Amino acid sequence: MRTRRAKAGTRTAERGERERIIADARRRFFAHGFRNVTMADLATDLGMSKKTLYVHFADKSALLAAMIDDKLAHIQADLGGIMDARDMAFSDRLQRLLAAQRGHMAEIQPAFVRDVRREKPELFAHIQQGRRKVIHRCFGNLLKAGRKTGAIRTDIPVKVLIEILVSTVDAVLVPERVEELGMTPRTAFSQLITVFLEGVLVREGRAK
Repeated sequence: MRTRRAKAGTRTAERGERERIIADARRRFFAHGFRNVTMADLATDLGMSKKTLYVHFADKSALLAAMIDDKLAHIQADLGGIMDARDMAFSDRLQRLLAAQRGHMAEIQPAFVRDVRREKPELFAHIQQGRRKVIHRCFGNLLKAGRKTGAIRTDIPVKVLIEILVSTVDAVLVPERVEELGMTPRTAFSQLITVFLEGVLVREGRAK
């Protein structure tokens, strides 16, 4: 019994340590970019040795991949939770969804997007795929819910509207375009969503 409890305690401690590493990497990578943060920087921040970092992650790329998966999971959970709140009015759901989306985008700076696209194109593609899934699930469900309340126009199929949104986001949210526009990823995404909603909401349903 003691051995089983000891093993469970060890696994819990290891999981907590891993989560702490990912959280710090998320903060540093998003703020300063992938290239400008070293494993030594993270170890110093966390008050641990680089050896301990490498116990959990084989290298910085493995940590980046885990951090991206963690971020996508948090976005899915937060936005999905809002969409699953069946008793919430459409206008309240829309406002909460937009607020959650802005909060998640706020920490991502252009340097991070640029570094990942240049140095880890496979992970950049993974981010894009994760973003598409979020848009399809959350905004797709939002449009369907809005139609039931009469807030969303019905003359264009939801699938077409979502494809328009996904294609526009993919075209604009690339480092070169964001920098050219003089925006952060958060500002660019928020403005895209605002323009999109202005087009799909009937006048009475538009967010203020």
